[in-house]
Formats: sequence, structure tokens, C-alpha cells
Amino acid sequence: MKFKRIFLIVLDSLGVGETADAINFSDNGANTLGHIKEKYDLFIPNLKKIGFLDTLNMSENDDVEAYYTIAKPINAGKDTLNGHYEMMGIKNDIPFKTFNNGFTFDLLSNIESVTGRRVIGNKCCNDSSIINELGERQMNYGSLIIYTSADSDLQVAAHEDCIPISTLYQYCEKIRAITLEEDWRVGRVIARPFTGIPGKFKFINSARKDYAVKPPKKTILDSLVENNYNVIAIGKVNDIFDGQGINKNIKASNNTEVVNKLLDIMDKKFTGLCIANLSDFDSLYGHSRDVEGYAKAIEELDVEIPMILNRLEVDDLLIITADHGNDPTFPGNDHTRENVPVIIYSRNFKNTSRLKAFETFANIGATIADNFDVEQPEIGESILDDLN
Repeated sequence: MKFKRIFLIVLDSLGVGETADAINFSDNGANTLGHIKEKYDLFIPNLKKIGFLDTLNMSENDDVEAYYTIAKPINAGKDTLNGHYEMMGIKNDIPFKTFNNGFTFDLLSNIESVTGRRVIGNKCCNDSSIINELGERQMNYGSLIIYTSADSDLQVAAHEDCIPISTLYQYCEKIRAITLEEDWRVGRVIARPFTGIPGKFKFINSARKDYAVKPPKKTILDSLVENNYNVIAIGKVNDIFDGQGINKNIKASNNTEVVNKLLDIMDKKFTGLCIANLSDFDSLYGHSRDVEGYAKAIEELDVEIPMILNRLEVDDLLIITADHGNDPTFPGNDHTRENVPVIIYSRNFKNTSRLKAFETFANIGATIADNFDVEQPEIGESILDDLN
């Protein structure tokens, strides 16, 4: 075992340029980080020191404190589940369905049948505007607001005073069951309780609950748990894998909370993997096409980088990456098919430099598996021996 603890931070949607197959997704020209940098004068000296900006052009830089490269996606989708699945060793050839133009009449009828509630909404929305538009109507009729975020998800919103949160969870469990059918193969069903009064409704983010599908195959996480290693999930990671292969789940509702919980865990003694997902990049700024908000969130992360690096022990490894793109300068509200940055840091490294581009995200999982001497995934190659 080269490293006792590995910390994997996923910057949700922070891609670094179009993939070779981006044209197949109508995403040619997408570049989340690159276009943000063009439109906003990013001040990120700490991320720059570890090669983050060098991933944009894969430029050679000897004056860096970490190994850096990009990883290319091979999974069929450009969503959160596919990105994380691939990282942990799963090749998924069938993408989850998206419903940017609304869900089918048959599906909505089934939802009304299993919940006994009227359905309203059925549109694409990436912010809280839908509850301000339909919240009062939802309360008046006791209905369910059904919508999607252009990701492979079906979100269910209801006011906590009208439908108790526990009841909303029960409805989402029933909806999850019917959306496992191939015609409605949705990646996640998401419970979105809200509170407040008309004109001032707001989501209860701490009560959000995601119902994902089980990973279709064994992941690196499963192998680690089977071999008695710790697998700690912070943020929405546990929901992404539906709890499979995770033996400690730490909830966090925004980037700041995720980083704070990560710093807490870094002070603990354990052997294994800790994965943290910074979802605000995607959910708050990518989908809403908020370039300035996205840029400021990157700058906020930069301020926290020294705290994270200073918490690392000499036998720790830090990996920073992303799961897909979501270029805020692009039309529409969907994810973008992009390569992702990979930053690998340890206090023990003596020869940091650019690495050869990863042909799949799964190189990350393969390297983690190699370090802990557990079963290698079906895809991906370990680069553990290159880290010195």
C-alpha cells in the first residue's frame, strides 16, 4: 500500500474542453473552464500551482506541485451517474433517458395512479422558479410538481405543510419503482420539499433526497468495502451509488458544507477512500448558465485548497477531477460532453509533471484499486507506478 488514505474530490461539471465525440452530443466547442476563464478574470493562484489551468491545453509546465492531465469519457452518457460510474470502473453503453420536453402522458398517469395525487408542472427547470410559479397551486390542490433539470432525473416538489416530507419520500419510492422500466429509464428520482409563503417559497435543501439506480456492476467501492477498507461519501456521492459500496455517508447541502465536512474527515484516522462531490458548480451555476456565479465558486474553492493540502498526511493522496461538463456559455441547460481535469497531489511527490491523457475516467478507479491491492475494474489502467 503506497497511500493509506486517498481523497477524491469531484468538481461536478467542471469540464476542460470538448471530447473527440462531442459532435455526436451537439456539444462541439464546449469548454466549461475555458469559456469561464475567457469571460471572467479568474484569480485562482492555488489551483494554478497544482496544474489546474494547464489541463485546458495540456501545456507542459515543470513549475507545478502536482501531477496533472485530462481524462476522456467512454460511457454513453454525459451525466453524473455515468461520470461517477466510469470513475469507479463501470462501462455503461446505454445512456439514461432525458426528458427535456417533459415526461410522457403514460408515465404521468402512472405517477398519479401510484401516488393518488394530481400532477402539475411537467417541464424542464434548473432553479427554484418552478416552485414560485406553481407552489401556491400545488398547495391549493394537494398536487405534486413534477419536473426535470435536463439531466436524467425526475424531481418531485411539494410544500411541507401540504404533503409531509416523509410522505413525499414514500411517493418518490413508488415513482422510483415505476421509472426502472426501460421506457422511462431515469437516472434519479429526487424529492424536493419546499417551504415558505407565496412569492417567498424556497427549497429545503437539507431534506432533499435522491433515489438513484443501483450500479449495474461491481465497482471499486464494492471491492474496497469487501476488503474491509473505509469508503466515506460526502455530499451526494451516497445517492449517486444508491449507498452501494459505501460504509459511511456524510450529508452536506452545498460546496462550503462539503469542504468543511471533508476537512473534518481529514483530521480522522482511517484507511481507505473518501469521495466528496462539489455539486454547486453544476446545480446552481452550470444548468442556470450563470458564468459569474460559476467563476466565483471556483475562486471560493481556490481559497480552500491550501487548507485541504495542509490537512494531508505524508502517506495521503489527493485526486481532484470532474464527472462531465456543463458549459455556462452554451445554449440550453444540458450537460456538455467534455474531458475532465485530473490533478494528483501528495506531499511525498518529487517529480510532479504532466501525465499522458487518460483514455477513460476509469484510470482513477484503477489507480485506487491498485493502491489498496483490490480487484481491478474491467476498464481503466492504474498509473500508480508513475507517481513518485
